[in-house]
Amino acid sequence: MTFLRRMWRDYSLSIVVAALFVASFILHAIFGWWQYAADQAQNGNEATFWGPSGFVIYFGEWTFQNWQSEFLEVLVLIVATAYLVHKGSHESKDGEEEMKATLARIEKRLEMIERASGPRDDDPDGAPGPERERRTNRQAA
Repeated sequence: MTFLRRMWRDYSLSIVVAALFVASFILHAIFGWWQYAADQAQNGNEATFWGPSGFVIYFGEWTFQNWQSEFLEVLVLIVATAYLVHKGSHESKDGEEEMKATLARIEKRLEMIERASGPRDDDPDGAPGPERERRTNRQAA
């Protein structure tokens, strides 16, 4: 498996979220500049990039407001569901004890099924059923 395929398989959620973040950040900067330039022109001021009333100050304010209300919440939710447990939630990972208990139940159930069904047909050591009949018929012929 190639490096890129393995990275996509293992980290596709993070890659998609990061790509959406970068795309929205770039679009936010572009549309923010247009809005800032229009506001400055409306007030008879020149649109500047740096300085105390420059675009960078406004862009920083807008960006951090968006991060607080949107991206940090999503990031916390993703990280929290990856590492923390909420018992009974389908989105949450199982705790170590719950996983061990589930595996023990599955193993116990499989053992019960194997005991109830008896020896398997593909068991060459005297399994009852169709396999024994086939062997008996072959020997008689």
